[in-house]
Amino acid sequence: MKVLHSYKIYRPDVDGGIPFVIAELCKFPHDKVDNAILVARRKGLSREYENDGVPVEAVTSLGTFFSTPLAPTFPLRLLQRGKSCDVVVHHAPFPLSDLAVAHLPASTALIVYWHADIVGFSLLSKLVTPAIMATLRRADKIVVSHESTAQSSPILASFREKWVVVPYGADVDAWSSCTAEEQARAQELRQRYPRMILGIGRLVPYKGFKHLIAALSDLDAQLVLIGEGELRSELEQMALRLGVADRVTFAGRIPTSEVKAHLYAARVFAFPSVTPAEAFGIVQLEAMAAGLPIVNTALPTAVPHVARDGQEAITVPVDDVADLTSALERILDDPSLAKRLGDAGRKRAHEEYGRERFLSRMKNVYEDAVRQRRSGR
Repeated sequence: MKVLHSYKIYRPDVDGGIPFVIAELCKFPHDKVDNAILVARRKGLSREYENDGVPVEAVTSLGTFFSTPLAPTFPLRLLQRGKSCDVVVHHAPFPLSDLAVAHLPASTALIVYWHADIVGFSLLSKLVTPAIMATLRRADKIVVSHESTAQSSPILASFREKWVVVPYGADVDAWSSCTAEEQARAQELRQRYPRMILGIGRLVPYKGFKHLIAALSDLDAQLVLIGEGELRSELEQMALRLGVADRVTFAGRIPTSEVKAHLYAARVFAFPSVTPAEAFGIVQLEAMAAGLPIVNTALPTAVPHVARDGQEAITVPVDDVADLTSALERILDDPSLAKRLGDAGRKRAHEEYGRERFLSRMKNVYEDAVRQRRSGR
């Protein structure tokens, strides 16, 4: 089965989020699913390369506008590539894909992987809604990671019969154990940061990291933030202004082995996102697999359903620094609570969010879409 994944940008230009999901979907053995990826450059001329053995074509981009690459050749290239595929997986949102996928050949199955609505760009959303609706009418299946993603989307309401819920998955086995080197590194970090609060993600507004820095003012703890983004300078200035700069470490983008060492050194994983742009929180799966208790927020998305309040996490109201502070303090000061939440998280990660389960579910979606397309339904 030949599968083409379409999205706006991919590794190594960006990591996490949707690129992570695409990478996981490309873990099928090549004799079962032949994957390829079509994206745009962040900025620059087109290039072709391999990432983890998967061919990637990144078309020319003039830059970005409304967080979307200005890649005028992308729709035509997607139509050309789609003709030779059994399945095109359109990872939404990406409006340039919507200009093409509704016009794919009748023989090509189309799966819309709806990761989230367009959030924060109301004008762009209005402009591209007609193209998105055409895409959804053409789609054979619409995949969402949780019921809330579909139920909260006004655009998806008319296509309920096409919805398929497939929770994301990760290599939880890998995150559940450390090498000797990773264990030694975790011990070093634990000595340096004995009460580490860990945050992982892009340094962008919807991640809510400013609330985490504000909470640190009233906590006996150290904060490590892993990730890069436009808000780094602003967050650094905020830490200075609040007098906590000596207890905040901006680690930037670091290798996977270092991320794992930090997970095993930390006392609690903080996930304080503040808008529905945070649709799932895949990094929660990695923290859970590592046995780390979580503090997350009560977003109307999958986030509080992945790590559940009182079971694997403490869930606090969105934008509530006082409750965020209190929840972090409870876990830091109560090792038995931290252990109970962490143990439950590891169990849930293995039972619900393993890679094999994720791939098996998606392979069924691929096969159903192809069968449906070939039967003419």
